[in-house]
Amino acid sequence: MDKTIEELHELLQTKKVTSAELIQESLQKSHEVEEKYNAFATILDEAGPTEVTANLLSGIPFGIKDNYSTKGILSTGSSNTLKNYIPFFNATAVEKLLQAGAVPVNKTALDEFGMGGTGTTANTGIIKNPWDPTRMCAGSSAGSACAVASGVYPYALGSDTGDSIRKPAAYCGIVGYKPTYGMISRYGLFPFASSLDHCGVLTRSVKDAAIVVDAMKGLDEKDMTSWDSSHIHLYNSLNGNVQGKKLCYIKELCDIANYPNANPELKEHLANFHQVIENFKKCGVTIEEVSVDQKLLDALPSVYVILSCAEATSNMSNLTGIIFGPRGEGKNVNEMMKDHRTKGFSPLIKRRFVIGSYVLQKENQERYFKNAARVRRLLVDTWKNLYKIYDAVILPVASGPARHLDSDKDILTKDTAVLEEHLQIGNFGGFPSITLPDGFVSNLPVGINITGNVYDDANVLNIAYALESTMNYKNQIAKEVTHE
Repeated sequence: MDKTIEELHELLQTKKVTSAELIQESLQKSHEVEEKYNAFATILDEAGPTEVTANLLSGIPFGIKDNYSTKGILSTGSSNTLKNYIPFFNATAVEKLLQAGAVPVNKTALDEFGMGGTGTTANTGIIKNPWDPTRMCAGSSAGSACAVASGVYPYALGSDTGDSIRKPAAYCGIVGYKPTYGMISRYGLFPFASSLDHCGVLTRSVKDAAIVVDAMKGLDEKDMTSWDSSHIHLYNSLNGNVQGKKLCYIKELCDIANYPNANPELKEHLANFHQVIENFKKCGVTIEEVSVDQKLLDALPSVYVILSCAEATSNMSNLTGIIFGPRGEGKNVNEMMKDHRTKGFSPLIKRRFVIGSYVLQKENQERYFKNAARVRRLLVDTWKNLYKIYDAVILPVASGPARHLDSDKDILTKDTAVLEEHLQIGNFGGFPSITLPDGFVSNLPVGINITGNVYDDANVLNIAYALESTMNYKNQIAKEVTHE
């Protein structure tokens, strides 16, 4: 399914294709992609057509990341602790898409409960990159990224706590958009780290991302962090006019001189980034280099680990096997819970819970948790100050293309930790942030990211829309590379 939402809607309206035919094609493709790349937790073979209306999403299939609650449909979070959990309600974001007439055809696999950046910890196995199955999709929205890149449908839901929509999008050559915190209700999204979690979407074009988020956003009485965005119209705001806009990039992240051990992929990736922004300047955009305290940047990955693990430990204390999920074995409740959590969680999740519990212990809170919160505030304030001058920050995503599933094949340098993790700032501040493809390195897609100030989603998306028009990667479908 290599067409945009607008193109599919036009075909449906003119009766050149039916909703039933689109769904059948999407289901067939789902099974093909599952066999090759292991992208799904559940395929909904019983999915049926809906009425085609004036709504652009009506009658069109889509995918739902398996950490969204779906009424009557298995919702596991890709974890054995919920391997038989069937909710009795829909997440608000899902409900809004159903009301628009959209048709879910599968639940996509993810790193267990969204706690991973590789796509390798789902209880259904490793999710492979459709451009090269020896490489990862990144995570946690790996299944959604793989499916959209493979042409199963034009969009799929994702969630983003650190970069879980935007990095998989970059690795798979598609668009990943995380709106301002609370623009889309989190009701029904399995919580990982509540102050960092964002609902969002993976698509193959900026315009499709705007269409889908327009349908999902809005105030929700079930989520006290949601807000009224009825005055924001993302789709209608896309005009591509960016004359006079000012952007900046961070010298410490984008100057190849800061990477004395840079491998060829990093060198090519950064060279490509600078070429892309030079071309973008021809649209009338000003793009300037700014400097940020390296010590502050270096603290970023540790701050994320501390805060996200602390919140995860608290949020997932209800996963006991008593209320829902498979019961553990034991002579009493404590033994049953211990058995359930020991057998149900992967080693990665257990490590995160240990870290979270440690930093929340009374004797450790000041040194770790509270200090991490202070550094988070410093980082957010630094970016807020940039937004007083600039419309957005533009940066490369990660240090190159998708990493190998066999990590021994990657030539990583110790200098690239912040380049790999900087998207987390978008979660720290709740900033709208979008990744789009901007080229190829080693015959694999790489991405560029635009992050703006809170509530400025329309501006951020329009900048991305204009940037997308300067390149030839819109609506691309993954083409598997061959190894000689």
